[in-house]
Amino acid sequence: MINVLIIGASGGIGGAITQHHTTRGDSVIELSRSVDGVDITDAQSVADHLGRLDRTFDRVIVATGALSVNGAAPEKTIRAIDPVAMADQFAVNAIGPALILAHASRLLRKDRASVFSVLSAKVGSIGDNRLGGWVSYRAAKAAVNQIVHTSAIELARSHPQSSIVALHPGTVETPFTSKYLARHASVPADQAAANLVKVMDDLTPAQSGGFYDYSGTALPW
Repeated sequence: MINVLIIGASGGIGGAITQHHTTRGDSVIELSRSVDGVDITDAQSVADHLGRLDRTFDRVIVATGALSVNGAAPEKTIRAIDPVAMADQFAVNAIGPALILAHASRLLRKDRASVFSVLSAKVGSIGDNRLGGWVSYRAAKAAVNQIVHTSAIELARSHPQSSIVALHPGTVETPFTSKYLARHASVPADQAAANLVKVMDDLTPAQSGGFYDYSGTALPW
């Protein structure tokens, strides 16, 4: 049994990861905006909620994120950029995880292996981008990958047994992706959760700072 903190536990993937860990007997603490009022875009909200936790964790999972924020759909072209919509994407998909990672040194165990994972997306890979479009979402996910990589370098100094990673879950059948499923192969949320948990189970400190998909394959930056 391990102690697990899941932020974004009320979402499709977060809920499925929560269920997977609970079913196998792990001790899980769930936090979300809809249930607990955690606003990951607000530093004080993050500090207040995480500050109430009185334990350390073997695994911290940031399962937050949004493809469409405040009704703004992904752009098809750079000509469609809206500065407010782009700022909203960065707030949810990059700044939010960064605010949580700021508390990682206190949340993660030091005495044995621990994992801090942030859900990213393959479309955040600059090297893999061959289609263009979705400019704000891609950029925000590329930013969170850099945030994870940088945090891993810092955390390795105080938590040498930790693994801090960005994970791509694949295209998952949730309300988050419902408008876009026709274009891509997809998997149910419970299967995506099982895949991601397996990847986290198998991580080693040597992989910290990396960007991996649901099979554990390293993705290009």
